Amino acid sequence: MAQQKLTIQDFYRMKAEGQKITWITSYDFPTAQFAEAAGLDMILVGDSLGMCVYGYESTVPVTMGQCILHSEAVRRGAPRTFVVGDMPFLSYQTSTPEAVYNAGRFLKEARVDAVKLEGGVRVAAQIRAIVEAGILVIGHIGLTPQSSGLLGGHKAQGRTAEAARVVVEDARAVAEAGAQMLLVEAVPPEVTGFIARDLSLPVLSIGAGPDCDGQLLIVSDLIGQFQAFRPKFVRRYCNVAEMVTKALGDYCADVRAGRFPAEEHCYRMLPGEQEKFQALMKK
Repeated sequence: MAQQKLTIQDFYRMKAEGQKITWITSYDFPTAQFAEAAGLDMILVGDSLGMCVYGYESTVPVTMGQCILHSEAVRRGAPRTFVVGDMPFLSYQTSTPEAVYNAGRFLKEARVDAVKLEGGVRVAAQIRAIVEAGILVIGHIGLTPQSSGLLGGHKAQGRTAEAARVVVEDARAVAEAGAQMLLVEAVPPEVTGFIARDLSLPVLSIGAGPDCDGQLLIVSDLIGQFQAFRPKFVRRYCNVAEMVTKALGDYCADVRAGRFPAEEHCYRMLPGEQEKFQALMKK
């Protein structure tokens, strides 16, 4: 039976029933196909594609054009999965009209089901405007990579009582602005658990512990493809980099030793055609 795409109502039901929501990033058609075949509930076309696909040092250089292009590919690969477009740096911070316009592009051009944007209190106006335009919004608080410079780098947030209070205020601001789900990143589980109990909307974690309604991981970390660094919260389920590197090394060795291509990899001329070809070449 074909997988049926979940809706926002399904995610609220899952929270109420204590069912965990599964979420990964994906940036391309084949990985989206794998995610849908595996039964993932949601896919995020994250701006982490800047580092995982393009090799940027951060997510800041990522453009709307890149996010739309990758979201289109993911939607084609996972037509029955709830897909979220990640709004890149400066696609929503400059003004509410621009935020609404760019959020709308995700729906019109890539047919995503929702958009995600980083920030709490400071982006409440943008969230409210996007929601009023009829677009589902997922908030993102705690460690927000686009503004990591203000946070002193990619560091865990909410580790003191006062810092935790600020994270909770951000969570409440996002909910009050109309966001339908919330992602909490790199925050102690005690804080995440409080937020998940405090809010009626589904609260998901990336590096923020198990005390919430679901989990997100970056697929490139999960499968061991991204090698630049490995966040503390990542569990690596396989090591694609190791497997692919070995495969490529084996290929090089076989070509250099004349073991590839072998007879089974070659196309032969049809019976009797080789003689005709040789005769033609003698003329």
